[in-house]
Amino acid sequence: MKVSGEAHREGFCSAPASCVRTRPPTRGYVPELQFQTMSIQFRVESTMGAARAGRLLTPHGEIETPVFMPVGTLGSVKGVPQDVLEDLGVQILLGNTYHLYLRPGVERVRRLGGLHQFMSWPRAVLTDSGGFQVFSLSQLRKVTEEGVTFRSHLDGSSHFFSPESAMEAQIGLGADIIMAFDECTEYPAEPARVRESMEMTLRWGQRSKKYFAEHRHEVPWGRQSPAPSAQYGAKKVSSFEVQVSGKNHAINGKPENEGSAPAHVGAAGPGCPATQALFGIVQGGMDAKLRKESAERTVEIAFPGYAIGGLSVGEPRTVTREIVEATVEHLPSDQPRYLMGVGTPEEIAEYANLGIDMMDCVLPTRAARHGLLFTSEGKISIKQARYAGDDGPLDPNCACRVCTRYRRAYLRHLYASNEVLAQVLNTVHNLSFYLDTIGRVRHSIALGEKASFLSGVRSAPKP
Repeated sequence: MKVSGEAHREGFCSAPASCVRTRPPTRGYVPELQFQTMSIQFRVESTMGAARAGRLLTPHGEIETPVFMPVGTLGSVKGVPQDVLEDLGVQILLGNTYHLYLRPGVERVRRLGGLHQFMSWPRAVLTDSGGFQVFSLSQLRKVTEEGVTFRSHLDGSSHFFSPESAMEAQIGLGADIIMAFDECTEYPAEPARVRESMEMTLRWGQRSKKYFAEHRHEVPWGRQSPAPSAQYGAKKVSSFEVQVSGKNHAINGKPENEGSAPAHVGAAGPGCPATQALFGIVQGGMDAKLRKESAERTVEIAFPGYAIGGLSVGEPRTVTREIVEATVEHLPSDQPRYLMGVGTPEEIAEYANLGIDMMDCVLPTRAARHGLLFTSEGKISIKQARYAGDDGPLDPNCACRVCTRYRRAYLRHLYASNEVLAQVLNTVHNLSFYLDTIGRVRHSIALGEKASFLSGVRSAPKP
C-alpha cells in the first residue's frame, strides 16, 4: 500500500493495494488518492485505555463510533418508522440476509435499487451473511465444504447458501457493510469440532473475498433515482468527509447537492465510485488460543474491518467477556471492530471499554415487545399491576419522546390491552436508552472518563 505514513498514523486510511498518491503533499494540502474503488474510511480520534472513539465514513453517511446498530431484520425495526429512527439518531441499521432472501427476495430488492431505496433509509446499512440464522436451524440444515443446505422456517422449502451465493445476495441488497459467510460454532462443542468450524470459516472467508472482489461493481446503488441522501436529507458533509472525499463531487455525472452526504461516490474521492465494504469474521468458539489464531489468519486474508462472531450462543456472560478481551487485542488498531449480536446496556459500555467499535443486539426491540423496559433506575416490567396507577414518567432521567409525554400507568394500560401502540412506544424508549448510553460512552471516551459511563448504566431490577 503506497500512502503517506501520516495518514496511517491518523488511522483513517484503509485503502486497497492499488492506492497511490498523485502528487507530493504540501503544507495544508490533503493529498488526492486514486483508487480502483473505495468502501469505507475509519479514523480513531480519541482513546482511553483500550477504548477508542472515532468516525467511520461509509457511502451513505458518517458514523460516530463506538456505535450501537438497531436490528432491522426484514428491512424494518419492528414498529418504528424510519423518520422516528432518524430523530432518535440512528446512524446505521442492520438487515438480515437470510430473512430478506426468503422475503421479499434479493432480486426484488435489487431491482428496486437496494435496501436503502427499498426501505427509504438514507443512512448506512450493514447486512449479516445469514450464517447465524442458518446455524439456528440446527434440525433443518446440512453443512458441507461447499456451503449449507437448509429448509425455510416459513414453508419448509429447500435452499442453499455458499460463500459465493451469500456474497451475491448481499451485493444485491446493497448494504454499505457486508459480512463474509461463516459457520457459527455451537456451545458447548468438542475442541476438534471448534477447530474444524474455525478452519471452515477461514476457507469460506477467502472464497467470500474472492467473489466479492470480482462482483462488487454490481451493487445496485446506481438504480436509485434520486439518491436517498438527496431525497430524504442525509447529514451534512463534515470536515472529515471533506478531508477524505474532497469537495464538489459529481454523482452519476451531476454535481452533488451541497450539504448532502456522497451517496454514490466512495470515500476515496472524486472520480472513484462507491463500493461496499466486506468484513471478515473471527470464530474459534470459547477457546482463547483458537480465537487468537482465527484473528491472525483472518487479518492475513485482509479485510477493511473485522467482526467477532460466534458469541451469545448459550455461554456464560463472563466467558463472553473473556473471549472478547482475548480476541480484540489481535485485531488491527486502525480498522473497525464489530462485536456481533451481544449487549445489554451495561455490556455495550463494557465492550466499548475493551476497544469494540460496533455492536448490534435484538434485545432492546425484543424486550420492548414483551414489556421489558430499560431505565436509568433499572429494568421495568411494565406489565406488572403495580404500574397501573403510577402517574410518573417511565424514566425521570430520560428525555425521549415517550418519557416526556406518557406516564407509566398509560404504558401499562396499552400493554395490558394488547394495543399495538404499546410495542411502538416501548421500542422507541428502549432504542433511545441504548442510543443515549452509547452516546455517553463516546463522550466519556473523548473526555477520558471511564468511570462515568461504566457507573451510569444499570440493568438490575429495582427491589
